Amino acid sequence: MGKNYDFGKIEQHWREYWQKNKTFKADNTSGKPKYYVLDMFPYPSGAGLHVGHPLGYIASDIVARYKRLKGFNVLHPMGYDSYGLPAEQYAIQTGQHPANTTERNINRYREQLDKIGFSFDWDREIRTNSPEYYKWTQWVFIRLFNSYYCYKAGQARPVSELIEIFEQQGNERLHIAQSKQLNFTAQEWNGYNERQKQEVLMNYRLAYLAETAVNWCAPLGTVLANDEVVNGLSVRGGHLVERKMMKQWSLRITAYAERLLQGLETLDWSESMKEIQRNWIGKSIGATVNFEFAAADKAATEAVVPPLEIFTTRPDTVFGVTFMVLSPEHPLAMEISTEEQLVQVGKYIARTKNRTERERQADVNKISGVFTGAYVIHPFTKKQIPVYISDYVLMGYGSGAIMAVPAHDSRDYRFAKYFNLPIIEVVSGGNIEQEAFEAKDGILVNSDFLNGLEVKDAIKKAVEKIEESKIGIPKTNYRLRDAIFSRQRYWGEPFPVYYKDGIPYMLDESELPLELPEIDRYLPTEKGEPPLARAVNWRTAEGYPLETSTMPGFAGSSAYYLRYMDPHNNETLVGEQANEYWREVDLYFGGSEHATGHLIYSRFWNKFLYDIGKIVSDEPFRKMLNQGMIQGRSNFVYRLNRKMYSEYLREERNEEPVEGIPQGLNIPVFISKNIPDREKFTDPVHVDIHIVDNDILDIGKFRDWRNDLSNVHFVLEDDKYVCGWEVEKMSKSMYNVQNPDEIVEKYGADTLRMYEMFLGPIEQSKPWDTKGIEGVFRFLKKYWRLIVGSSDSDREESVLPFDENSPTPSELKIIHNLIRKIEDDINRFSFNTAVSSFMIAVNDLADLNCRKRSIIEPLTILLAPFAPHIAEEVWLMLGHNETITYAEFPKYEEKYTVESTFEYPVSFNGKTRFTLSLPLELDSASIQKAVLEDMRSSKWLENRTPKKIIIVPKRIINIVV
Repeated sequence: MGKNYDFGKIEQHWREYWQKNKTFKADNTSGKPKYYVLDMFPYPSGAGLHVGHPLGYIASDIVARYKRLKGFNVLHPMGYDSYGLPAEQYAIQTGQHPANTTERNINRYREQLDKIGFSFDWDREIRTNSPEYYKWTQWVFIRLFNSYYCYKAGQARPVSELIEIFEQQGNERLHIAQSKQLNFTAQEWNGYNERQKQEVLMNYRLAYLAETAVNWCAPLGTVLANDEVVNGLSVRGGHLVERKMMKQWSLRITAYAERLLQGLETLDWSESMKEIQRNWIGKSIGATVNFEFAAADKAATEAVVPPLEIFTTRPDTVFGVTFMVLSPEHPLAMEISTEEQLVQVGKYIARTKNRTERERQADVNKISGVFTGAYVIHPFTKKQIPVYISDYVLMGYGSGAIMAVPAHDSRDYRFAKYFNLPIIEVVSGGNIEQEAFEAKDGILVNSDFLNGLEVKDAIKKAVEKIEESKIGIPKTNYRLRDAIFSRQRYWGEPFPVYYKDGIPYMLDESELPLELPEIDRYLPTEKGEPPLARAVNWRTAEGYPLETSTMPGFAGSSAYYLRYMDPHNNETLVGEQANEYWREVDLYFGGSEHATGHLIYSRFWNKFLYDIGKIVSDEPFRKMLNQGMIQGRSNFVYRLNRKMYSEYLREERNEEPVEGIPQGLNIPVFISKNIPDREKFTDPVHVDIHIVDNDILDIGKFRDWRNDLSNVHFVLEDDKYVCGWEVEKMSKSMYNVQNPDEIVEKYGADTLRMYEMFLGPIEQSKPWDTKGIEGVFRFLKKYWRLIVGSSDSDREESVLPFDENSPTPSELKIIHNLIRKIEDDINRFSFNTAVSSFMIAVNDLADLNCRKRSIIEPLTILLAPFAPHIAEEVWLMLGHNETITYAEFPKYEEKYTVESTFEYPVSFNGKTRFTLSLPLELDSASIQKAVLEDMRSSKWLENRTPKKIIIVPKRIINIVV
């Protein structure tokens, strides 16, 4: 131990102790109250952790350790979301099996996580690429396939029950989730062959196969999620992505839209997080309206074209419709187009098909479209209305078609102005000569039977009229789309699906897990089939072909929190007893970037498993906390741009440029930041922050940094190269990544933990700057000196003598104020202010030279969640043989913090000269007596008698002389 704070030796010892003794192992039965704290599933990349990654883990670990001290049985698990595209792409490039690279990455993550001292129960570790784990993902998929959603029952029900209903009554009067409206009698159903029955059932299954518009990336050979595509290119590799129709497995999440929306009201999440979910689900109440197509030409009259169905939230504006717009993906787009317009329509569809819905929604100012040549008949006015195609209408919302009311919708308004289409005001109150009037109040005009009504009343009457006229029905719509569940990749969970005569069937659950097979290459086949088509004999025992797509990344992360409850159960996803005990996650830490997809998918899976009686809680995550991002502080060098420099010389210096700068120099030139006009002729280039100190570049290390920089010229200022800086996302490409291993080696894990919390509020993003870390390190060393004092004991004599006397009122006040503050801060997740409070308290105790056991013990317990290694070591010095992990959190006693004195400022003729601490209960006469008797008063009185003494209790004392 010694007098010096040897954090390396201390931290290694306690890491080994925790691992050997399974200190953080959680039991599935306990007389203690339970607390389940969870971190979002990490993907183990080859780059390992940087200092931004542990931010949420440290915060959750503080809470987990605090809850143990408060007497809870805490479940704090960790595992790896180990399937994914990056590992597969690396396998394609190198030929290495993704399992091998994933294993290396996991080992690296585990090494780094251990160094930081997290209290994870590693006996519960799970990996999504383990067959023992994805067996249960396959099991859930089979259950989804064999279920449908009944709106009347408000839950998922078995498809076998649906088959019985079809056999007895067909599908009449059933209020169930479906892909499209079907109508058949029991007689018709019973007459269907096997293929026909399976095709009908696919219309209702919660996991179903259907033609779907997807983001297809041919170079990567797979479908991409929307967040994997930016500006028509793949985020990974920058490859062209096109929208195309493909047969894909999907999950009918839309069936749960209303429950997903209502469930938010029961959760302790931030209002902003709930609002993000509400917007993603996007509930709209309105009506569907059918517009019959007009006989525009002979070709159209000969074709049997169904009415154009639209969904609108503003049926009151139906008399303001002057044109219709279809999404480019609408199935009728080509069918209704006239011969004269067919070529233009085809070109427009081809031009827009590669833009994602997100891009189309964001690009509000760009106007494009094409007339189809077709018309529909207004159901009330009977006028012909032209039909256009434009990419501002999305196939994923409503029916993929809109009735355009340009007077009262800004996008419709811009479209109408661009194509010179009529604009009819139907709600008074705006000036449609200048802009659309989008207010949801006003009086209806130019609207036949709706004239004179307020908007609210007009909506109701319009819906009644639409239903009465049999041209539509009231309807609630959702922006939420079903989740595409297929990926044409190798490195993912295999589907438990085989095909018999082209019809998909599920494997028997006894055959699970269906393990990922070996293949010779990780690319699609020469025929464009997914990589699994390369597998030898990828068939069932009976010879039926197995599904060659794999599940997406979110498959493994949608129910992992349940598996943590019972990770070694071979009989079911989670045992009844374990689930009954843990129920749901009490606190979930994660980044706000998962506010939509992951949380929606997990909540959907959870609700489905609840419906089929496999779990006891309808919602998975009771409380949610988003940590902010630790941003990198990037540094820049400034490379001379010779073209810009030539222009600068001519235009601003009236000089003709010479070859090379300086003259005759044709190697790269870097200009120091503050050289005059430097920004006019240089390009900023990221430089490794590890060769920059306080924004001064180490030129020698810079030359060694990259081969192409060994021969360069620098233009310096004051014999130094000054770099620029900027706060950005921490990223390898920006050379601003700080490895936590380096911090742990130099300062220790406890310093890293406390410093990351000290940077600022946990929910806010903040820049990383190692300058401030020294202050936290000094605090821990000061705490250590407070404990060790003048002792020179080593580990063999680890128990130190402490002062066993009773603490003074001042010492009790310090520690009980700290107890109250730390407990309050942890419960409010205000970890940065807790660290500040520790620093103040230790300074105050050091000033009092306090080494009293009755003060040091509670101080050490308070510190343990934040700096567990040093706290364990001090706990040992205090004579305890057991870990501090399960000590009792100290109790706050108010009586020790009640103020008994007041520090009076004493003024003479209005100027404060000194302060005097006096008991609060003293009356004015006693206060006057005390101040006049104080020796310091005689200096300012100079033997004079005060003219007046002004005393304001608990405020001031002013002596007038």
